Amino acid sequence: MRILLVEDEASLREPMAAYVRSMGYDVDEADSIEAAREALYDAEPDLVILDVMLPEGVDAGFEFASELREAGFDGPVLFITARDAVEDRVRGLDLGGDDYLTKPFSLEELAARVRALLRRQGPVRRSFFERGPLRVDYAARKVHWQGREVALSGREFALIELFTLHPDRVYSAEELLERLFPGTDSGLKIVRVYVHRLRTKLGPEVVQTVAGGYRMGLEP
Repeated sequence: MRILLVEDEASLREPMAAYVRSMGYDVDEADSIEAAREALYDAEPDLVILDVMLPEGVDAGFEFASELREAGFDGPVLFITARDAVEDRVRGLDLGGDDYLTKPFSLEELAARVRALLRRQGPVRRSFFERGPLRVDYAARKVHWQGREVALSGREFALIELFTLHPDRVYSAEELLERLFPGTDSGLKIVRVYVHRLRTKLGPEVVQTVAGGYRMGLEP
């Protein structure tokens, strides 16, 4: 399983990441919201550990959690913060957080919270997606179409991964832009370009254009 750790203080982030890795998890580290978005290009995590106060602002973690939920992330979010007021806890949970750990805390307690959240969540995703001529191996980050492996860029893989993890969901072009291409100056054109690339490399039927946006085009 993969965990995204968003904490701007290296003296805290690095030992946390090392300890969680020692538990057998893959950990992506980010010291800002911008860096967290970059990490999401490559893989959707099973759990996000999120500091509330980040370089983008004192409530940046809360705002990013809300952004994650609106983008369709359904894994657990564990807030870490020195702020222990009841209203902060309530706000964090209302914005989509699943747990709230107040600094300072022991690494053993962090590990226990991580195990509990992932155990409660259960298996979030299958190890692969297979439908018709398409097979996506999430762990190996490989895609096969009609029995042959197709080389995809990081963002192309992120796009097909998104569609296959949520095959019944319709994503608007605006949602895809915000989730996969934040900060780009190309506007919605970049979404159309990447959808076209997937259709060219895999097959025109792999992504369906529907009212409101795009969705997985292959039927069960």
